[in-house]
Amino acid sequence: MSETTRAFDDGASTTEEQEREVLGWAQFGEAARELAREVVRSGWMPDLVIAVARGGLVPAGAVAYALGTKAMGTLNVEFYTGVAETLPEPVVLPPLMDTSELPGKRVLVVDDVADSGRTLALVMDLIRTRGLPADVDGDGAVTTGETVAVDARSAVVYAKPRSVIEPDYVWRRTDLWITFPWSAQPPVTAEE
Repeated sequence: MSETTRAFDDGASTTEEQEREVLGWAQFGEAARELAREVVRSGWMPDLVIAVARGGLVPAGAVAYALGTKAMGTLNVEFYTGVAETLPEPVVLPPLMDTSELPGKRVLVVDDVADSGRTLALVMDLIRTRGLPADVDGDGAVTTGETVAVDARSAVVYAKPRSVIEPDYVWRRTDLWITFPWSAQPPVTAEE
């Protein structure tokens, strides 16, 4: 369901200039539980949930709680620099996740949206094909060139038709710009 109004949890709304898909906090809770239900219905249960930061942090936590999965990790990826503004390619940012415990694990990668899909494709490629940087000798340091391949699937709150990757689990599909409840407001500044 796409909306042309901005919904607030208190029931108030104002008209937006641009048609957007607006996700409120209550509806987000329903979306996270439905994603978890999709995972359970598939018969594949993750041992670990990885959030694609920043947008996937809140959805990953909610889905992990709904699945009863306590083990979580974060992979920091930068791509969007503003509304419809991106870097030329997604970039993995430090700090890197400790991957020493991943061999043989089932990993659910969670993000807020597969828009172009390039960020999710990068993360899934890193995990499934090339693997994640590994501490193969157990000394706490990533060994250059060594990787750990992982049985991984992906889940997103939204997927767009132009995405270069088809996520394994999707709550809703849209071609509109999405306003998420955790990023609907600008950053807090010292002037406030």
